[in-house]
Amino acid sequence: MKLAWRELVRRPSRFLTAGVALTLLVLLLLVLGGILDALIDSSTGLLRAQTAPLIVSSADSEGSIARSRVGAEEHEAIARVPGVEEATGLGVALLAGHIEGGSEPADVAVFGYEAPNTEVPAPPPPGQGYADRSLFDAGLDLGQTIELGTARTPVEVIGWVSGTDYNLQSGLWVEPETWRTALNANIPDAAVAPGTFQAILVTPEEGISVAQVADDIDAAVPSVTALTIDEAIAGVPGVSEQERVFTSIIGTTFAVAGIVVALFFALLTIERVGLLGVLKAVGASSRTLAAGLSLQAVLIALGALVAGSVLALGLAQVIPDAVPLELSPGRFLVTAVGVVIASLIGSAISFRRIIRIDPASAVGGA
Repeated sequence: MKLAWRELVRRPSRFLTAGVALTLLVLLLLVLGGILDALIDSSTGLLRAQTAPLIVSSADSEGSIARSRVGAEEHEAIARVPGVEEATGLGVALLAGHIEGGSEPADVAVFGYEAPNTEVPAPPPPGQGYADRSLFDAGLDLGQTIELGTARTPVEVIGWVSGTDYNLQSGLWVEPETWRTALNANIPDAAVAPGTFQAILVTPEEGISVAQVADDIDAAVPSVTALTIDEAIAGVPGVSEQERVFTSIIGTTFAVAGIVVALFFALLTIERVGLLGVLKAVGASSRTLAAGLSLQAVLIALGALVAGSVLALGLAQVIPDAVPLELSPGRFLVTAVGVVIASLIGSAISFRRIIRIDPASAVGGA
């Protein structure tokens, strides 16, 4: 082990090629993962912010909030289901937001809501709203009025919230009547009647399981479907497809990292057959030599992780705001674990060659 460490310290140029290749792969992994996280967060922030564990939508909407309609009578029926502690309405309107001084309209998801959640306080007064900070990047300031849709429905921004975007559009939280006014004025085909929402957020009573309440709601009100928040997130259009595509690319990149390490150490082992034979001749076991190889692989991977992380953080500072990129601690951790495992697996491919080295023939050949 000490010999492996000394070789890294005294001859770092020997390992430079593998280190550079792994650094670029780490950068790619972090950027791909950061884009995936940003896309999912921007598509599902509305749902992730909810404290209620269940969301109820019309049965024919297939989990899509935009296509759902839950009338006042259904809302009351849901609230009467045994085990339901609270049932509050939620509505969404996807509109263009016109900001004074802005060159282009911003994409805005207007949320009409009845109860606070983890990110947003109680509903504001009519005509006012809480805007997601992503609208600040679009040029909106606190106290400014944003005009929604072609009808230019005005909403004064009185506070900021974070992480509540939906369907890649910036969140704007208003009380229910302001939402209905904006929706009905700008999208007449999707107009809703007083008391109607697109979804109902349900909180079960303490001690009653979420699954039981969901089943009871489905049985008591056949025209609606109750989903957990996680199920609703998975049903947001494009989320599952994005996850599958990016996960496949990220998995392939991890595999490439393992192949790079495997090829590098296979060549390095061939170059050092004579040296390894000498070490075996003086008493070094195959296990010791293999452990030294693994140590070198892990240290190279860790060095690449540090360098790749620095590059990714630097890239995040200069990349345009239009490119979604979110570098979270969790993404760094997943990348670190994956790269180290891939490096260990790659280095293990050379173990067989080390085990088969015959000290006598290796020293004689050298």
